Amino acid sequence: MAASNVEKVVIIGSGPAAWTAAVYAARASLNPVVYEGEVMGIEVPGGQLMLTTEIENFPGFPEPISGQELMQRMKEQAERYGTRVVGERIVEVDLVSEPKRLTSSGGTQLLAHTVIVATGASANWLGLPNELRLAQSGGGVSACAVCDGALPFFRNRVLAVVGGGDTAMEEAMYLTKFASEVLIVHRRDAFRASKAMQQRVLGHAKTRVLWNTRVVDVIGDDAITGLRVEDTASGAQRDIEVGGLFVAIGHTPNTAFLKGQVETTPHGYVVTAPGRTATSVPGVFAAGDVADDYYRQAITSAGTGCMAALEAERYLAHHGIGESPVLETAETAPPETVEA
Repeated sequence: MAASNVEKVVIIGSGPAAWTAAVYAARASLNPVVYEGEVMGIEVPGGQLMLTTEIENFPGFPEPISGQELMQRMKEQAERYGTRVVGERIVEVDLVSEPKRLTSSGGTQLLAHTVIVATGASANWLGLPNELRLAQSGGGVSACAVCDGALPFFRNRVLAVVGGGDTAMEEAMYLTKFASEVLIVHRRDAFRASKAMQQRVLGHAKTRVLWNTRVVDVIGDDAITGLRVEDTASGAQRDIEVGGLFVAIGHTPNTAFLKGQVETTPHGYVVTAPGRTATSVPGVFAAGDVADDYYRQAITSAGTGCMAALEAERYLAHHGIGESPVLETAETAPPETVEA
């Protein structure tokens, strides 16, 4: 790239972590640019919250707010302070070089002094057409019990959880607070979860396990009314009535585009310094669910977005970059701002 401007901060993603990082970076006169992504199947800019019809646990909203509206408000707040937003994905990166080199899905190439990775993690779904349709429409299918289980829609109903690991056990236990009964649908004859978690679930009066069973269809038009399940041994199918379905078969962090250039866990989550957002690559920070396989909440993502922006600002200041709101060239001369 000849005579290209170098962005001070490039933020990749468009969930709570990305927009919070953008607000903090913009107010620090770092002129950030956000690559918010594109619609790809069930995945849309805004992340997992775009599938949440009502959010009751985000501070500052005494009345429920939809995930779509919350993300739009965060985006507008970031834009108010000067954040530039590009509706493309970052598909290729060279984080070893200085400055870092990035390529977008639209073919744009840009240089950056710092990069904040806030691409989130995608829920693993069963892949059933009606499951995905009802998840998108708020029809009683979810991938996060802690996010959605307390909503009035699910109260005093029979709720189903699919999965057999610790996450499924935690989701099931959480739902016992609200459901009349929690059915755990598992395709094997034993859980993978820890013994302690299994004992808690199996010993609860509200839980019942459907062993050797898999979901083959989700029944319902505007809202879920039941599941069609299949016995994995005999192949026999039957319908069961449920008022909600929670798919708890894990998440996949959106880190493939990094191509191993930053350290990740065996499950693909970006590794950060303890209590920090700094990654194994200087000048690269990770915020939100892309680095969090434990909490996975909007408010914790927003918090780490704040942390990432503050760390990026301090990194730039340490290297003598960022005192001026204009972009800097690779030669550090201050030209006019150029849109990425």
